[in-house]
Amino acid sequence: MAEFTVYDETDAPGEARPQLEAAKKRMGFVTTLNGVMAESPELLAGYNALSEQFNKSSLPKHAKHAVLITASVLNGCEYCVAAHSTVALRAGVPAGIVEALRAGRALDDPALEAVRRLTGAMVTRRGWVDDADVEAFLAAGHTRRHVLDVVLGVGMKTLSNYTNHIAHTPLDPAWKEQEWTAPS
Repeated sequence: MAEFTVYDETDAPGEARPQLEAAKKRMGFVTTLNGVMAESPELLAGYNALSEQFNKSSLPKHAKHAVLITASVLNGCEYCVAAHSTVALRAGVPAGIVEALRAGRALDDPALEAVRRLTGAMVTRRGWVDDADVEAFLAAGHTRRHVLDVVLGVGMKTLSNYTNHIAHTPLDPAWKEQEWTAPS
């Protein structure tokens, strides 16, 4: 197994240090994911830029969390499921919704369930969603812009999920309470 270094803002490649310093200010610590990504300052910058844009997207707050958790579950990313579950709970997403997303179960809220389903279709079909999937999403009260915001979230999660798979990124203590194991 190739070993990847988990850098921090003091020992990372020079181009990555400003990104890690900004992450530390934003989060209070440098996540191990960011530390691993620092090996490629371009990956780290790209991921952080996508994250910033996704956070600004037009999707409602709970829907954003549904995209991030659903994509991470379907990609089997133990690190990201734990991290996004923790962040979602801290942001006020009800525990029952977070648990359902982690388990891949349907949600009672039709608009949020539409987000979960569209995200799932995008991930499992590598973007080749059926027109019926998009129509069901729109019928649940979402917009075409929301469809594209889901694409943005799935793209962002692809970068982090794949990085974690390759690097076997260690889980940060901050996410430990929401540790998750991918089904075999």
